[in-house]
Amino acid sequence: YFIPLNLLLCTQPLPVPTIPTERQFYEENKPFTCLDGSSTIPFDRVNDDYCDCRDGSDEPGTAACPNGSFHCTNAGFRPTFIPSSRINDGICDCCDTTDEYNSGATCQNTCREMGRKERESLQIMAEITKEGFLLKQQLIHEAKRGQEDKQGKLTELQGSKKGLEEKVEALRTVKETAEDPEKEAKERHLKAWEEQKELIRMEKDKTRMAEAFLELDDDADGYVSVAELQSHLELDPDSDGSLSETETQGLLGGADKVDTSTFETVWSGIKDKYLQSLICDPECISICRNLEKEIGFDFGPSAEFAYLYSQCYELSTSEYIYRLCPFNRVSQKPKFGGSETNLGLWGQWAGPEDNLYSVMKYDHGQGCWQGPNRSTTVKLTCGKETVVTSTSEPSRCEYLMEFTTPAVCQEPASLDEVLHGHTEL
Repeated sequence: YFIPLNLLLCTQPLPVPTIPTERQFYEENKPFTCLDGSSTIPFDRVNDDYCDCRDGSDEPGTAACPNGSFHCTNAGFRPTFIPSSRINDGICDCCDTTDEYNSGATCQNTCREMGRKERESLQIMAEITKEGFLLKQQLIHEAKRGQEDKQGKLTELQGSKKGLEEKVEALRTVKETAEDPEKEAKERHLKAWEEQKELIRMEKDKTRMAEAFLELDDDADGYVSVAELQSHLELDPDSDGSLSETETQGLLGGADKVDTSTFETVWSGIKDKYLQSLICDPECISICRNLEKEIGFDFGPSAEFAYLYSQCYELSTSEYIYRLCPFNRVSQKPKFGGSETNLGLWGQWAGPEDNLYSVMKYDHGQGCWQGPNRSTTVKLTCGKETVVTSTSEPSRCEYLMEFTTPAVCQEPASLDEVLHGHTEL
């Protein structure tokens, strides 16, 4: 006589999936059609420890199919799937013990205890989110007020600069009016006067150039170097608030330093900005540019991240001190001496489309030996405090930093709504 293997092995009926969306396909008195539609078999071949369906759907309660899966109901906790190979393997994978129905393994149903712990964890997270969101509202209020103050100060400085320029223009008009009689004489001797005027202009320009050289030559060694020129932000060619070494060398025609004779070619490129700086106090220019730069940053939909600007946060590990300066740079320094390594300069917000402000990207850090430039991804999570919680290097020269801040906290749902997504609890 032929006795089905499932009757020989089982002391109790083999389970079939209890997922509501699949339960309808397993009707004991009807032929079973594989969920992928590959074939139809008599129902007594379901759970007979032989794989008939390519998708393994005919063996939800045995380990016969290598690609099969078993559904743990886990009443009181969260349902889950495990590979069919783990069924009756003597190890309790489902907290409700249903995967070991015929192995003889001693399993305890821990679902309700796990559910209780998860509810407590969810409640703690809900409270943190609530407090973080309240802090975020305060940050938004302070950011709005701060932005208004900075915009007002910038407008005032720009007005002051404009007033100075108007005064200069007025004096120029007075001077030209006083020179009108001279102009009549000039017209009679136009050619001679134009030549004379050009000589005077060139002489004045040479005098201004010499004065500029003396001012820029900080150490009075007879040369204007890259380092000396870099301190004069008013000469910044792209007006981004910083003067890089590359930009400075460009102003010096690619040289590291120039003397008075070579400075003549440099002067033509920096003259306009240099003379403009004489009209407006360099400190005023610097403040204006810094304010324009700060106001132009993307600090989030409601400027909730503005409080991070000009701040730095550190995390100390056994070997290094990691330093995150939001919207500026990330660095790493050996804890017991050694030089600092640049792990990336501020690049952009890099979160997914539906949560853009959850990830910061810092690029163009110090180059690795025979490798790419270092870069850092900063993942932001909701928290009551602003702190770097962890760092790692998942790939060579690519760093990952975890950072908590109330600025990413969203308006919290009630605990009942949070748990609604865990109805099995």
